[in-house]
Amino acid sequence: MKHPVDVSRETQHRLAEFAALLLHWNKRINLVGRSDEGVIWERHILDSLQLAALMPDNVVRAIDLGSGAGFPGLILCIATGIPFDLIESDQRKAAFLREAARVTAAPAQVHACRIEGAPVCPAGLVTARALAPLTKLLDLAERLLAEGGVCLFPKSEKADQEINEASATWTMKIEPHISQTDRSGVILRISEVKRVRFS
Repeated sequence: MKHPVDVSRETQHRLAEFAALLLHWNKRINLVGRSDEGVIWERHILDSLQLAALMPDNVVRAIDLGSGAGFPGLILCIATGIPFDLIESDQRKAAFLREAARVTAAPAQVHACRIEGAPVCPAGLVTARALAPLTKLLDLAERLLAEGGVCLFPKSEKADQEINEASATWTMKIEPHISQTDRSGVILRISEVKRVRFS
């Protein structure tokens, strides 16, 4: 696994451009809650950046499910330079993601469609944040995760419950990492994902 990303001055500038654009667009469409506008860096950008240290060393492309305002996929794309496919069904949020990728020169491809029908090839990394319970996330990620790939899913204090529920239909290797930005949060690094086959 990589060490935590050393954010260069250039990357910090690009992230600042992203934050400014998000606040501008947030006046027109609901990207983040109004109460979050003053804590964009702490609650969203830094929360997303911490996933970079858990990304596989050999990943050359990644897929972010339900990208919303760009967390964590677009932030990781900006910080690491690794190409991301961002899947977001909301057309207005997808438009924001395209503009944010353009402004920050991030190598991101935005797909304005449902995850189930997204025309993307499997990748070695799949990410998602605040999208769905773990069982549903694994259902969505199944066809998009390449052989030997890794999923990174930030979760709340309900992580253990979600893991127990998912274990009924999935076998996997789970490495939990305590969130650096949310005391009650955990990041699940999941590999060796296989659906349980019932006889």
